[in-house]
Amino acid sequence: MILDTDSRVDRDRFDLDMEEENKLNQPLLEHNQRIKEQAESFLLVSVCTEDESKTQLLLDELEELLHTAGGQSVGRITQKQDAPNTASYLGRGKIEEIRGYLEMTGADGIICDDELTPAQMRNLAMALDCKVMDRTILILDIFASHAASAEGKIQVELAQLRYRATHLTGMGLSMSRLGGGIGTRGPGESRLEIDRRRIRSRIGRLKAMSQEAAAHRQLTREHRKRQQMPVAAIVGYTNAGKSTLLNALTGAGVLAQDILFATLDTTTRIVDLGGSETMLLTDTVGFIRKLPHGLIDAFRSTLEEAKYADYIIQLVDASDPDMEERMHVVRQTLDELGVKNKKILTLFNKCDRLEEDLSLHDFRADKSLCISARTGMGLHEVRQALADFLREDRVLVERVLDYQKMQLLARIHERGQVLEESYEEDGIHIKAYVPLAVYGILDD
Repeated sequence: MILDTDSRVDRDRFDLDMEEENKLNQPLLEHNQRIKEQAESFLLVSVCTEDESKTQLLLDELEELLHTAGGQSVGRITQKQDAPNTASYLGRGKIEEIRGYLEMTGADGIICDDELTPAQMRNLAMALDCKVMDRTILILDIFASHAASAEGKIQVELAQLRYRATHLTGMGLSMSRLGGGIGTRGPGESRLEIDRRRIRSRIGRLKAMSQEAAAHRQLTREHRKRQQMPVAAIVGYTNAGKSTLLNALTGAGVLAQDILFATLDTTTRIVDLGGSETMLLTDTVGFIRKLPHGLIDAFRSTLEEAKYADYIIQLVDASDPDMEERMHVVRQTLDELGVKNKKILTLFNKCDRLEEDLSLHDFRADKSLCISARTGMGLHEVRQALADFLREDRVLVERVLDYQKMQLLARIHERGQVLEESYEEDGIHIKAYVPLAVYGILDD
């Protein structure tokens, strides 16, 4: 029996790489398993550089994130400063206060509302001798547990590894004393280099897989464009009710829960607007303040569904006391993605929760409506508004078509809105609103 030496070597190298990747992901898997087994408790910490009320709203959101991840909050501690301490995020006195609070409550650790630098994370972990996390780690953890599709899992893992690559020396007490210089050479330094190599290798593979998924998504967009099917992207702050709206309008059956980032994977469905009018609705990943840049980069191809859509449906939680600020975050994110010159329909959702009938309006949108995706209130007006958008972007034509152009007539029925149609001796008399693409071929 003759063995293929090269194949055997490649197979052994592949097995070794897979073993290294499994070891690399083991801490994350163990962390997720611990959260499933028991609700970890954390103290929420923030540096207040602005108004105290705004800081508390951000901590409210951080507590929601923690609840979504399966943990619980034991309290909050804030420190008023012009900027976070560059070395330890907090001042020495506040760190001592936190140490006493942790001993009193028995909490598992702290979660800081800002993204910590490796030095800040390392120094806090050494000073408090507990688990130290930041908002970014928490969001990444939620994304990891909620990603369902293969593309979503690739994007989440890519974001996690990019974060770990920059925070490798600060991710726990066991690595905190490693560094360069005299007295630090040897196995410890080698361990870091091995981890870095594994991370770089895995990131390279994931980027290639992500690019393939992005290419497939682009092919899908081009197919829709050839079919001349109009697309509206539903965007909004996380937990505004985007999936509930998609389900209510299309019957998509997408998971809809009252938690942050319940769904991460985009879903596209056809919505019937009445009178033979249809449109594609695409659900997108929810936005949030301080969204980690790694996630924006990893999910860019998914978020860009809004960039390539014909219309934007901005969904707003009207019952949220921080509604205006969250609307600003959504608009800012859309600007970063290059979403410009599109008609916007702003829907103030959850209006059934309001105690009084408020007249809500978004002056930056082309049209605003108050709705409740849960009860169905205002959904007829939503369909009508989208149909109006289509009509405004179409041309009214009156033509007499030769009977040999039945294929063109079918295209008008499919992509336009027929107002009048009659079959006469000289041809088919038709009056209809048609898209510019169809209008351009009518006289060919």
